[in-house]
Amino acid sequence: MNKKKLIVPLILVLAGAAVYFLCFFKNKTLKFIPKDADAVVLIDVKKLTGQYISNLITHPSRWSGSKKKDKTTVPLKDSGIRIPDFLQIFHLKDTRFSEWYTVIELKDVKKFSAYLKSHQFVRKGENIFRKDQVFIKIEGENCILGTSASAFDKISRFLLLSSGNSTMNADQFIDQSLGSLSFISGGNIQSFSIDLKKDGIEIKNTAEPQNLASLEAKLQHKNFFLEAELNAENIRNYTSFFSKDIRDSSQVTYFKANADLEQVNDTIISYEYDDNFNEVEKKNYQKIIQPNYVMELQTSAPEKTWTYFQHKKWINGQDQFTAIPFQPNHVVKNSQGLTIQSTRNPLPLSRKEKENYILIRNHPLLLNSLSTLSPAEKKMLSDVDYIYYGNKDRNYWVKIKVREDPLPLILRW
Repeated sequence: MNKKKLIVPLILVLAGAAVYFLCFFKNKTLKFIPKDADAVVLIDVKKLTGQYISNLITHPSRWSGSKKKDKTTVPLKDSGIRIPDFLQIFHLKDTRFSEWYTVIELKDVKKFSAYLKSHQFVRKGENIFRKDQVFIKIEGENCILGTSASAFDKISRFLLLSSGNSTMNADQFIDQSLGSLSFISGGNIQSFSIDLKKDGIEIKNTAEPQNLASLEAKLQHKNFFLEAELNAENIRNYTSFFSKDIRDSSQVTYFKANADLEQVNDTIISYEYDDNFNEVEKKNYQKIIQPNYVMELQTSAPEKTWTYFQHKKWINGQDQFTAIPFQPNHVVKNSQGLTIQSTRNPLPLSRKEKENYILIRNHPLLLNSLSTLSPAEKKMLSDVDYIYYGNKDRNYWVKIKVREDPLPLILRW
């Protein structure tokens, strides 16, 4: 047989094998999820990369790149990290709802240290760095990244003891979607798919959310900043993230709310002394963003709920609901439960839809009230049109809708 005839088929086979391992073969072992994790976000990195490339090919305007390269900043490809097949982000039991972590392997610790320095991360301790609300700890050949540093020691012990002996597999959490959000309770795992669309992000556990989508379209005719309506089960699910005591003791069976934002003049009174040491009142004025709102809480035992809130010091002697930091307001007890209403510019409750939903619209005043955000975070937030949560029976759907743009979302952020 002519050896030259074998060269082309051999090259094609080798090229096909290379493409398979680079683009499709995935290590599905999840060795960085601790046993006491109660929630996991899993991202299929190779699928995300493929989706980015396919969108990039169809949008030539992005081929040259949109950002000027900063020669002083080390790019991600030179950061010394090992890109995982599945990015494993987790939340630990008995930690704050805002605390999320991930672990990434390092190929070169020196390169990673240089990467952190070039991106203005500040050293906060031995191998611990921080920038804004991102905390990083270098632990041997791994990097622990989180929105807090409080669980770093616990995660470090897990990495030391586990030695990669994990029984978790990506197939337990994700099925064909780009990513997943999963809640773990004992041996049970409840997963929701995460999909990146042209005009937003969807998180759901149903392939056909028509009923939930029809409610979303119906709500678009209203114009409140926030609208919500939840039954007892949804209330229990939400309050469980913050306190089981609230879930079990408040006995709230129904929640309805409307809210809007307003810019108002706030008076700050201070005192100075004149040359004769007489106290002189001084007034300063500043503009603040203040919500106007109304909330209805129905409960099976209004008197017990009222007593519970007083015990928690959430209702003061002036019948103000102090658990809401936006004062002033007034809380009233009736035969069905409690109504909490801002007093400056009271809002009426919208018509009851008898559905479970939360709709939060973007608002021009919202960015002004979030002064701690970085320019990049403000840009992302300004792109969001609204966030919608809907539930019907056992079907759940969360949609983050972004504003219309010629570019798909994956090429914008």
